[in-house]
Amino acid sequence: QVQLDESGGGLVQAGGSLRLSCAVSGRTFSSYAVGWFRQAPGKEREFVAVDNWNGGNTNYADSVKGRFTISRDNAKNTVYLQMNSLNPEDTAVYYCNAEPNPYYSDYADYDYWGQGTQVTVSS
Repeated sequence: QVQLDESGGGLVQAGGSLRLSCAVSGRTFSSYAVGWFRQAPGKEREFVAVDNWNGGNTNYADSVKGRFTISRDNAKNTVYLQMNSLNPEDTAVYYCNAEPNPYYSDYADYDYWGQGTQVTVSS
């Protein structure tokens, strides 16, 4: 069973930065597609970013493009989300997810999900 454990959330002022981490159990992490989603209060969960070929193919939501960066450290079985120039609209619970099949393109249907970490951006 693959488990995901997010960390790094917190309270930050608008314009600030945070780096989220997601530790993934499993011996074949380097072949997994990994991604980040978020869910703001009263809204549906939305896609943020994905790395679905070990860094060779990344994709971002338009709302975070140029501000957020997804990366991974296969030696540590960890995926990161560097978030810069944060604004109050980025306030949400952030979830990482993972999928053993890197060709699977339905990011919201990935097999494994973490419990989420809260990010709050004050104005």
